[in-house]
Amino acid sequence: MGARVLRPEGKGFLFLDSHPTGCARTVDQMIREIGVVVANPVPARPRVLLIGCSAGYGLATAVAGLFGHGTRLVGVCYERPATARRSASAGWYRIAALADRAADAGLQFTAINGDCFDPAVRAAVLDRVARLLGGIDVLIYSVAAPRRTDPVTGAVHHSVVKPVGGAYRARNVAFADGIVLREVTVEPATEAEIESTVAVMGGADWSDWVTDLAARGMLGAGFQTVALSYVGSELTAPIYRQGTVGRAKDDLEQTARRLTASVLATAGGTALTSVNCAAVTMSSLAIPGISVYLSLLRAAAGDRAQSPIRQAARLWDHLTGGVQAPADSYGRLRLDDWELAADLQRDIAARWSEPTERLIAGLADLDWFRREFRQLYGFDVAGVNYGLPVEVDVPWPELPEHAEW
Repeated sequence: MGARVLRPEGKGFLFLDSHPTGCARTVDQMIREIGVVVANPVPARPRVLLIGCSAGYGLATAVAGLFGHGTRLVGVCYERPATARRSASAGWYRIAALADRAADAGLQFTAINGDCFDPAVRAAVLDRVARLLGGIDVLIYSVAAPRRTDPVTGAVHHSVVKPVGGAYRARNVAFADGIVLREVTVEPATEAEIESTVAVMGGADWSDWVTDLAARGMLGAGFQTVALSYVGSELTAPIYRQGTVGRAKDDLEQTARRLTASVLATAGGTALTSVNCAAVTMSSLAIPGISVYLSLLRAAAGDRAQSPIRQAARLWDHLTGGVQAPADSYGRLRLDDWELAADLQRDIAARWSEPTERLIAGLADLDWFRREFRQLYGFDVAGVNYGLPVEVDVPWPELPEHAEW
C-alpha cells in the first residue's frame, strides 16, 4: 500500500488513522515500565488465555504477564487491517509490536484476530490453545464492545451508555480551536436498552468461554479466571455504576459467583472480578462526563496515580501467589483503592462543581487528557517524527501451529 504521512484527523474522539510507529512506541513504553515495577521478574510461566488483549487494561495485562512473569499467553482481539484508504486500527499495530518484542525476548505470545462473541471463533481459539498449551491456568476477560450477536437466538444486541431512571447532565471535553467543555444531557435508558447492554457487556460471553474450557477438560489445577471491571466515583455513578453499564457490571460480578459455585466447583477453580482505576481508553471516552473526571483525577492525584501497567502488575502479583490484592464484601479484587481514597475524592468533588473557565485554566489537567487521547491512536508520542511517511501495511503476527510451550 506504500508509505504515507498520517495526521491525527477525525471527528470527536474518533480518528481516521492510527500511526504504526507511535503505537509501537507506546508498547515499548509499557515494557520499560513493567521492567521498573517488577525489578526481579518471577518466571511463574502460567498458561494464559486473555480475551481482549489489544488496548487498555487488556493490553497492560498482556505486557505485565509476558514481561513480568513469563506467561505463555494466547491473546484474542478484534482489529482492522489497513486498507487502500485508511491505516490499520491502533490495536492492530500494538499487537504486531508486542509480538515482535515478545519474540525478541524469547517469550511465548500468540495473537488471534477474531470476534470473541462468535462461537466458531471461540472453538477455533480453543483448538489452537489445546495444541499449543494443552490447558489453561488463567483466563482473563477484558472486553468492551458495542454489539453482540446472541449465539442461541441470533438477535443482535447493542450496548448503550445511559443513566437509569432520570436524565444525566455533565460537561464533556471537546477539541475545537483548542480545548473546550460542552454541556451534554443524556436521557434515561429504556428497559430494552438496559437488557441489551447487559447482553453485550455482562457475564454471558465470559461464562461461555469458561464453560467451554471446562467441557474440553482444559482447566489447569487451581484454575483462576478474572474479568476486569470498574466501579468508579460517586460523581460519575449516575452515568456509570447506576446506569446501563453498571447493570452489566452487576451481571458480570454475579457471573463470577455462579461460575465459582457451579462450573468451577469440581475443578477447584475460582472466578473473580478485578476492579481497576479510571484510565483513558476508547471505551471510557464513550461515557459522558468521564473525560472531565479523568482530567480532574489526574490534576488532583498527580504522582499518586497508578498507570494501567502498575494496576496490571498488582493483578499478576495476586494471580501468581505474591502480594494478595484487597477484596471487598462482594469478593471483588479492589485495585482502585488509590482512586477512591476519601481525601482524593473530596478534592475532585470540589473541583467538579467549579465553573468551566476555572477547569480550563488549570483545575483539570486537560492538556494531559488530550495527549493521552491522541496516544491511543499513536500520535503525540515522544521520539516519533510525524512528518515522515510510514508504511501502514503491517502484517499480523504469524500463528504457530506447533511449539514447545
